[in-house]
Amino acid sequence: MTEVQRDQTAAVRQFNRFYTRVMGFLDQELLRSGYSLTEGRIIFELGQRDVTEVGELRETLGIDAAQLSRTLARFEAAGLIERTKSAADGRKLLAALTEAGRAACDDLQSRSERQAQQLLAALPEADRARLVADLDSVRRLLGESTRPHTVVVRTLRPGDLGWVVQRNAILYTQEYGWDRSYEALVARIVADYAENFDPSGENAWVAELDGRPVGAVFCVRKDETTAQLRLLLVDPEARGAGIGTRLVAECVEFARSAGYTSIVLWTNDVLAAARRIYQKAGFELVEENRHHSFGHDLVGQIWRLRL
Repeated sequence: MTEVQRDQTAAVRQFNRFYTRVMGFLDQELLRSGYSLTEGRIIFELGQRDVTEVGELRETLGIDAAQLSRTLARFEAAGLIERTKSAADGRKLLAALTEAGRAACDDLQSRSERQAQQLLAALPEADRARLVADLDSVRRLLGESTRPHTVVVRTLRPGDLGWVVQRNAILYTQEYGWDRSYEALVARIVADYAENFDPSGENAWVAELDGRPVGAVFCVRKDETTAQLRLLLVDPEARGAGIGTRLVAECVEFARSAGYTSIVLWTNDVLAAARRIYQKAGFELVEENRHHSFGHDLVGQIWRLRL
């Protein structure tokens, strides 16, 4: 195991210990309901549908078959569930919450929500949003991606400019091997935008996927009649969802409404995915030139769209 792998393993174990403590806090309200954690999980899962096949319930929760059978028997004796044989397959057993079981499930839901709200209440709004986004990232990276994604394109908020510089530097180093001179260029562009921002003819947007930033684009003034699209970025995890197209469309529409007669952009021929987005939006290649930048020999391109 390498040193990096040991550090990563230690970080996961440290998070697991912390997570266990936090979940212990969240489970306190559930335990006060009179149900064990396992019993609460069973009731929660049964509450997700009208009827549940017992075998599927066992697989979903990862509970020993004998333990699950004993627990369901107690629930049935208490009037919380009803068990019947499947009409389609007599070998399968079905379980459904009764009215009393539904009431118990609602109570558990309320207790769980109350504890989560107490945990979140201690955090500022920005930290709550960040926490929710990070939790979603953990679920996604570890294999859970069942719900549809939400994409939002918005104007800048505090902290976005720093994210643009950082994410550009990381991605272009990882994907193209560009050196730190590219990060310096992005930092200058962003600083110029912040210091000389003219709201009548300039704007910038960030794209969010499920609450976390995954893309950005800037529209700045090149001259009195020409706008310039700069720093289009789409994170790898968000590519293929049309986010780049949305960002470019936002930029073009703003330039048109601001009274510009054309919009231009500078890119490099190695950025094939971005080039396809520009062509789709109606941009035309007007100039090419070879140059050595960011540690590589590149072919620069200027594209123009008449508005």
